[in-house]
Amino acid sequence: MVGVGWGANQFASLIVAYHLDRGITVGTDEALFGVYALGLVPALLLGGPASDRWGRRRVVRPAAVVSVAATVVLLAGSHSVPMLFVGRFLAGAVSGSVFAAGTAWVKELSVPPYDTGAGEQAGARRAAIALSLGFGLGPLVAGALAQWCPAPLVLPYLPHLVVMAVVLPFLWRVPETVVPARAGAGPGLLDRLRVPAALHPRFLTVVVPVAPWVFAAASVSFAVLPTVISDRTRGYGIAFAGLVAGVTLGLGVLVQPLARRIDRADDARGASVGMAAVVAGMALAALAAHLASPPLVLVTAAVLGAGYGFCLVAGLLEVQRLAGPDDLAGLTAVFYALTYVGFAVPVALAELTHLAGYPTLLLVLAGLAAACLAVVADRARRHDGPAGAGAAAGPGAQVAGNTRLDQSGFEP
Repeated sequence: MVGVGWGANQFASLIVAYHLDRGITVGTDEALFGVYALGLVPALLLGGPASDRWGRRRVVRPAAVVSVAATVVLLAGSHSVPMLFVGRFLAGAVSGSVFAAGTAWVKELSVPPYDTGAGEQAGARRAAIALSLGFGLGPLVAGALAQWCPAPLVLPYLPHLVVMAVVLPFLWRVPETVVPARAGAGPGLLDRLRVPAALHPRFLTVVVPVAPWVFAAASVSFAVLPTVISDRTRGYGIAFAGLVAGVTLGLGVLVQPLARRIDRADDARGASVGMAAVVAGMALAALAAHLASPPLVLVTAAVLGAGYGFCLVAGLLEVQRLAGPDDLAGLTAVFYALTYVGFAVPVALAELTHLAGYPTLLLVLAGLAAACLAVVADRARRHDGPAGAGAAAGPGAQVAGNTRLDQSGFEP
């Protein structure tokens, strides 16, 4: 997951490089950033249920290999915008296939018999940290290489190929957690594409309002702000973009232990804290865009990164409480698909600049985030547990009130 996350996000700090070295317009840059989601969302919605039916290995292994191919296409397409679109689409499809199935795989490896000492939240924490480390290291390393090394649109992709060469052999040794009796039995793939737990009131009132802001916060920080203030960072704009991405996702990693500690099954305080940070971060982003201040952009990156980390952990923990053993990857895929709606935000902002400037548009985003925070805070005040007051919506969602959860997150 670190390796695929690295490959998925290394492009983030190169947006400025393509703009400066190849004259690619801001709109095309944002479209290249957003086409990733077009490959990711369908792969998420198919890959998660497919791994629930046929096993994690059959989905994650080939997708991880294609991650290498996606980077090779991006490397070879430094002078070809169509090839860049193809590479970004492939990177999205790979990420969609790996993140849902991989998160479920990490969760299942974090309970007995694979890990007898892990707590209930270990799987969500490990998956979130792995994803965030890859997302943070990729653009940080790529940005530094693009700024100070020759061939700035070629060399930055090489570290990902090295990372994948190291991790792929280990991937082949990871045990399968979907037992053979279950992998080919039970509901077929089409039936598994329907995830009843996604209609659970708890999912609709906590996960759905929070999920899009996971990557809306991150993408505004490292895909929008460095470009908006690029006139103030001439000479080090590429490295600055990589630094912003590193700060955003680095803080996203650092806050995750705290996010895990404050999370409770009977309220939504973790999600509320995350959304409050997103609201504050969007307001700061509007101010940073208005002042064109690089130092304020870095402060904003830290705040939005904290919001990203809190929201990601809160969402994964909610999903793992609501999902059953046969639809864990499926519900995780729905969550990730919602999170990646946030990657459309930079494209939408670029298209709306003919109506208003970035400071105004970012203030509108702050208002929308505040509305979502109000929905989540209302659920948090109810203290009614992850399954709410009513019946569960699907398998694995039969968790009432303050029912004690075992280590796997399911009712004993």
